[in-house]
Amino acid sequence: MDDGNPTGPKATWWSRPPAGRAVPPEPEVPPAHSGEVTAQLPPLADEVPGSGEHVPGAPPAPPAGQASVRQERPQPLHEPDEYSTPPYGGPGPWAPAPPVQLPTPAHGTPLPPPYAGQQGAQQGPQSYPPPQPHPTQRHQQPPQWVQYDPWNTAAPPPGQQPLTHHGEPRRTTRRRAGVAGAVLLAFAGCVLGGAVGAYIERNGGFTSVELPQAERESGGRAPDSVAGIAASALPSVVTLHVSGSDEQGTGTGFVLDRQGHILTNNHVVQPAGSSGEISVTFSGGQTARAELVGKDSGYDLAVVKVTGVSGLKPLPLGNSDNVRVGDPVVAIGAPFDLSNTVTSGIISAKERPITAGGESGDGSDVSYVDALQTDAPINPGNSGGPLVDTRARVIGINSAIRAADSGAGPDGGQSGSIGLGFAIPINQGKRVAEELINTGKATHPVIGVSLDLEYTGDGARVGTKAADGGPAVTPGGPGAKAGIEAGDVITEVDGQRVHSGEELIVKIRAHRPGDRLELTLLRGGRERTLTVALGSADGT
Repeated sequence: MDDGNPTGPKATWWSRPPAGRAVPPEPEVPPAHSGEVTAQLPPLADEVPGSGEHVPGAPPAPPAGQASVRQERPQPLHEPDEYSTPPYGGPGPWAPAPPVQLPTPAHGTPLPPPYAGQQGAQQGPQSYPPPQPHPTQRHQQPPQWVQYDPWNTAAPPPGQQPLTHHGEPRRTTRRRAGVAGAVLLAFAGCVLGGAVGAYIERNGGFTSVELPQAERESGGRAPDSVAGIAASALPSVVTLHVSGSDEQGTGTGFVLDRQGHILTNNHVVQPAGSSGEISVTFSGGQTARAELVGKDSGYDLAVVKVTGVSGLKPLPLGNSDNVRVGDPVVAIGAPFDLSNTVTSGIISAKERPITAGGESGDGSDVSYVDALQTDAPINPGNSGGPLVDTRARVIGINSAIRAADSGAGPDGGQSGSIGLGFAIPINQGKRVAEELINTGKATHPVIGVSLDLEYTGDGARVGTKAADGGPAVTPGGPGAKAGIEAGDVITEVDGQRVHSGEELIVKIRAHRPGDRLELTLLRGGRERTLTVALGSADGT
């Protein structure tokens, strides 16, 4: 090829001029200097080789020495560029790309395949040789830097490295879209969670709440447990409702036998008088009318009887002499008309001399009881109910409580329990109940003397005369036979100390008529011991 001609034709953009428009003459292009590199531009995207149209910028070079034949060619739609600026004018010199510091890959990161690769070269519509730099512009470059041609899609020549190294394709747009989607999803989850939480709070959840629970037990309780004792004793305990012409009351009783006899307190049936009504309600809810069999105010005991009731279950009787302080006990009754109430406690003391009643004023209704003391809660309505041991046997009849005040509540009724309850020992209750059922009356053991109840010294002093004006020591009575005299001070009964006249009466009534007792007394400053056989007197 001639050194005076460029290595290839000029690259220009062409288009057919519109009809009726003059085509300006083609400007003269000065020849390129020797060694000058001209740019070869790729064809337009819409002018693909092989479509049957001529591709501008790639005409065959005329032979050396032959004059160029001017041909009529289509002119560009623009005006000629007087400055010959590429791509419309002559091509300018190509300058090497400025050096660019490439990032150093992290240790262990594999380098991607060469720039553009063979696949990129094959996919391009046409390959162009890389431009050659001007001789004056050649200089030593590091092997990693090359000239940059934005039009060249061919692979770099051997020995050269691409401008940059391929890595994984950038997914900036896709990554940004993923982040945005994640943010949107999180926001939607927050909104949905808040809505669900508000719905659950207002409506109690999506489903009904079912709490865990233990399975139903078919087994019972140990017989000596409170539950076992209550289960055994409750069918024998009844609630009494008494009404008379002037007053009414509620109390408790328990079944003595299958004939329908029920034991209770005298003060429970007292409101009925001689013409009142007594109603008995059993633990199962059955109700029956009862008739008074007998009562005794001195022992505060009474027996009533029901008829026409089947399936009666008598409550077994224990022995109060076997009771010890600290033994567990259970009290059953109807405190404040709350029937079938069960409380538990212990025996806190024995042989507590107490007196109850005395509302009549003449002392005829005073009860003298050598009682069992318990801390099992007893309240008004418990009166007449059983106090049972761990084998569900009756050891006492609940009769009285000690109140912290005068014994009257704010509404005029008796105040409640403070843990001081008293029960008539069942040994005494059994004897009295048998006498009331058999004869309608109860007998009291006596020594045949009148006591000075106003004596404030220690012991029980025999008075100087009886209440009716007669002698204090009944002639021919048990005391007279034993040698008791007026003015004697009795200090002990069977070795147990007595501190008042009431205590002496309680100790004597704890025995049966005919029992023999040893009395210790003081006479003229000297202590003496006597033996007396108890007599009998009808109770009221």
